[in-house]
Amino acid sequence: MKGVVLGFLLALTVASCIVKRLGTPQLTGTCDGACAHYIECKPGHPEADRARCLSECPQVFSDRDSIMGYESLACDDAVEYVDGNAAKTAGAPSKVR
Repeated sequence: MKGVVLGFLLALTVASCIVKRLGTPQLTGTCDGACAHYIECKPGHPEADRARCLSECPQVFSDRDSIMGYESLACDDAVEYVDGNAAKTAGAPSKVR
């Protein structure tokens, strides 16, 4: 009986690791990885934006940990970080007093 319980716990641990691996992005800590995340999140995946990202990345991020922090952002936040939020606010009506 003890073996069955240990086997069940081991199977549960392995399954949770697999689910966690599939549900989280791969964090590389490199500009290549950060730009791949940006392009994957960017509508249309424009190649010109990838080239711009690769050229600007070393000037924006100073270390591996900051790049990994960027790579862990949700897509909306990742694109907004690079492009700013002008696109979101450009269509919003302004308040006139």
